[in-house]
Amino acid sequence: MQTRNKFMEDMSQLMTNAMGVAQGAKDEAETAMRSLMDRWLADRDFVTREEFDAVRAMAQKAREENEALKARIAALEAKAAE
Repeated sequence: MQTRNKFMEDMSQLMTNAMGVAQGAKDEAETAMRSLMDRWLADRDFVTREEFDAVRAMAQKAREENEALKARIAALEAKAAE
């Protein structure tokens, strides 16, 4: 026959409560750190991925137009040299 040990039950309950408090503290610390990082990043002049991709697309288009204009100028110069 097994008897209940009051001390062991109390220790078990104490450890369960301590784990709950530790988990709550972990969640709160993560939230605080995330908030701190968001504020830090917002204070910097970093661009978003969407802004970066848009500027990169604009630069690519400008390079393509530049190459087309170089070819056109070369053809006009060759025609003028004839």
